[in-house]
Amino acid sequence: MAVEVTRYTDHAKRLWDRFVWNANNGTMFHTRRFLSYHPPERFEDHSLLFYEGNRIQALFPAALRGVNGSRILSSHCGASYGGFVYPENLSVRTAFDLVDALLRYAKEQGIDGIEMTLPPVIYLARLSHYLDFALYKSGFQYKKREVSSVIPLDFPVDNILTQFKPEARTAYRKSVKSGIRVEESDDLASFYPILKKNLSMRHNVTPTHTLEELELLKKLFPERIRHFGAFLKDRMTAGVTAFLCNDRVVLAFYISHDEAFQAYRPVNHLFYEIIRWSIEKGYRFLDYGIFTVNEEPNWGLGKFKESFGARGILRETFYKKL
Repeated sequence: MAVEVTRYTDHAKRLWDRFVWNANNGTMFHTRRFLSYHPPERFEDHSLLFYEGNRIQALFPAALRGVNGSRILSSHCGASYGGFVYPENLSVRTAFDLVDALLRYAKEQGIDGIEMTLPPVIYLARLSHYLDFALYKSGFQYKKREVSSVIPLDFPVDNILTQFKPEARTAYRKSVKSGIRVEESDDLASFYPILKKNLSMRHNVTPTHTLEELELLKKLFPERIRHFGAFLKDRMTAGVTAFLCNDRVVLAFYISHDEAFQAYRPVNHLFYEIIRWSIEKGYRFLDYGIFTVNEEPNWGLGKFKESFGARGILRETFYKKL
């Protein structure tokens, strides 16, 4: 039976999100609840459902965007990860059928290219490269391959400091002695100026989200977006906004500190407590995010993340010109 493609409408919202949370590789970034925080005028949503008979085989969250006069189907330019969302029992034949159906649909719609960034392998419940292989064999190429820093949480809480490099252990202990305390906080308004100033000074960029958008996302995902603050008395000196992307992975989406309190090493204390929290909650990986931009390493950032025991995995973006 051939795979058929239909365009997403809001009538399928609950069905879509239920499929995502039961999928092999679904994350909060794939859900309609997450994608809906974008105002309608920001992206031309062009998400797709793939059916075999009356059964959903896969989803494809996507937006249509214009690039130098070409129409590009991107999955999804409003999210960190995109690509096909599929069940654990995806077969190699179905993987090829899904890619064939996507290419057929795109050509029928006059689309000039397809781009997608897949979730790294740690986000999969059951490891599989069937889809990557089907994309490669169907003419997709790597547009870019970024490196994300990841810690497998396969050790007991008592062994957290053994994962740290000596300088990170020393910094953590200094932070504790200096009176820094770490706790969850909903005070994103106090964190945001720290974040904005830090990103501007270190990377000459602005945060992905405005404060209003970040607060909206926190309301949409109160259990999946958790903010941890490092405090000296009542002053927030640093913070990490963590996205619980699925039941396996905690993503440290925003990491920033106030330079005036750098000597207190609040970020080292933050990550000790976040690692402890993540292990106790049963998560399998902590993802620190990428330390490359357009495949160029930020050596200092990579070294900093390695100091906590992190190592690199690939976040790959595929592209095919039609």
